[in-house]
Amino acid sequence: MSRASLDKDPREVAAMFDGVAAGYDRANSVMTFGFDRRWRITTAKVLEARRGEAVLDLAAGTGVSTKEYSRGGAYCVAADFSLEMLRNGRQRGVPMVAADALRLPFADESFDAATISFGIRNFVDTKAALTEIARVVKPGGRLVICEVSTPTFPPIRFVYRKVILRAMTWLGRRASSNPDAYGYLAESMLTWPDQRALGEIIASAGWTKVEWLNLTFGVVAIHRARKPAAEASVNSDA
Repeated sequence: MSRASLDKDPREVAAMFDGVAAGYDRANSVMTFGFDRRWRITTAKVLEARRGEAVLDLAAGTGVSTKEYSRGGAYCVAADFSLEMLRNGRQRGVPMVAADALRLPFADESFDAATISFGIRNFVDTKAALTEIARVVKPGGRLVICEVSTPTFPPIRFVYRKVILRAMTWLGRRASSNPDAYGYLAESMLTWPDQRALGEIIASAGWTKVEWLNLTFGVVAIHRARKPAAEASVNSDA
């Protein structure tokens, strides 16, 4: 079994997630005390995937989020670079594609929306990935990111970092098929940018109308943004 370092080498990260794939969904539910389901439902509401739309669910793991987002009739594609994650989610019946966030195997402007749940902090280059995602989203399309964040109330932030995060890591180790991986996951949570800092990274990658919603006192946050709409062409005969 292996764990990745905070350098986030793509091969190390992929190998680590291959190692936790078998019990990943169960471990997530255990270590989040069941809140993962609530966060997923809220993310789906913010995403507002509608029938007839094409949605890219990146870093989708076993596709549990993809299944949730497709309930309204949208065509949702689960993409992940861990083959074992995808294999463990085949029973969900959603389209699955092996993909690297920095080199997505999709044509320009293929999707109406893109979403990432608890995966963006594992990318080796966050801004480059967000730029690449913008390439495959249509002008005016949506981006929705659900990720761990920073509790906004100092006493809760202290308890979260000193007590809750340690408890979550311990529970994740107990429920996981690769306990060592949860050391990396805890470290990546502590070093991840806060709500505003992530919003600035999203904006720097070319997305507009960036905003965020805190969940569970800011332990998790949902960021939403838009790809700029295409400029109207100028009629030279006018």
